[in-house]
Amino acid sequence: MSQPAADVAQPRGAGHNRFDVQSVRADFPILHQEVHGRPLVYLDNGATSQKPRHVIEAVSRYYERDNANVHRGVHALSERATEAYEGARRRVARFVNAGDVHEVVFTRGTTEGINLVAQAWGRERLEPGDEVVISTMEHHSNIVPWQLLCQQTGAVLKVIPITPEGELDMDAFHGLLGPRTRIVSVVHLSNALGTINPVVEIVRAAHEAGALALLDGAQAVQHFPVDVQALGCDFYAFSGHKIFGPTGIGALWARRELLDEMAPYQGGGEMIRTVSFEGSTWNDVPHKFEAGTPNIAGAVGMAAAMDYLGTLDVDGVAAHEADVLAYATRSLSSVDGLRIVGTAPRKGAIVSFVMDDIHAHDIGTIVDSQGVAIRVGHHCTMPLHEHYGYAATARASFALYNTREEVDALVKALWKTREMFAR
Repeated sequence: MSQPAADVAQPRGAGHNRFDVQSVRADFPILHQEVHGRPLVYLDNGATSQKPRHVIEAVSRYYERDNANVHRGVHALSERATEAYEGARRRVARFVNAGDVHEVVFTRGTTEGINLVAQAWGRERLEPGDEVVISTMEHHSNIVPWQLLCQQTGAVLKVIPITPEGELDMDAFHGLLGPRTRIVSVVHLSNALGTINPVVEIVRAAHEAGALALLDGAQAVQHFPVDVQALGCDFYAFSGHKIFGPTGIGALWARRELLDEMAPYQGGGEMIRTVSFEGSTWNDVPHKFEAGTPNIAGAVGMAAAMDYLGTLDVDGVAAHEADVLAYATRSLSSVDGLRIVGTAPRKGAIVSFVMDDIHAHDIGTIVDSQGVAIRVGHHCTMPLHEHYGYAATARASFALYNTREEVDALVKALWKTREMFAR
């Protein structure tokens, strides 16, 4: 991860000159509690990650000292709030290696970012017969906005199939591209399978077909550095709460020339330059896409989370997560009747699974009684689950603070689940 700016206070994690999981765990207050009389084992990081003390204190400090509306006041608090908000934008730009800070639009999260592109870019540009390409493994947030756009414009939605292992069928993908392809929108790292997609190849192929490329980075940003310039994509959307920041905040990165050409997504205060009853004119980007009072504290907290990540040894984090994933894959495979769904060779720290004759919701309930938090259901990927023939799966998703011992606790709870249903 990139290092924090010199004028940003160093978080408590600043002493981590090499990766030490126990030292990192000490930075997350919520992890040190009991649930149902047992130590909490939190393995639902794909849904939302926990927050280090540095982020909690940054949000609290903003509300205690600087809380005011941004861009609209000349008093001291408003000026401080504006600097904190725009400073957070600069931090996000560095985090994804944006070429221009104005290419960063604050959103409520990945979902709003994708909807923004679909409506502000797509609605005025797509015509009947144009094509939008997504994949079978997409989150609903990268399906439904395009379905709505196709209904509005007469465009056609095309879907990349996947292999039994949970990889994109790249031959089929290249075959889907054609002269009517306008945009390709795929997930960087699957929230249900853990698959890391070959996004550089996907972006390159989209561009060669004359189309744009959007990447859903909601899961990816937690697990490895993202460089939008190296990826070559046109849009990249992600959420703050997946990277140890607050909920209700995220960012859309887009190429400046595209943002300049796009119409506003919502109307209201801040996104305008002039307003009259005869018509209105728009503010410069990115403010053109940030109508109303923004989530200022959320932006501050997301920037603080990025600062925190910037203090950690990125190679050490990657090695630790890879070790936990490999250990979990081996350990879970030892449980009778358990099958892992998604076995691509390139995976992030996510394992989804089913157990013979036991519904996923029963698995989740029994595991929770042992103090272990996992996710059960369709994980907002209903078409993917239909493809595999499952109504629901159980999912353990790991973060940098998880350990082998927590994997052992999960496996022990799953054996208990198996024993209960064997009676």
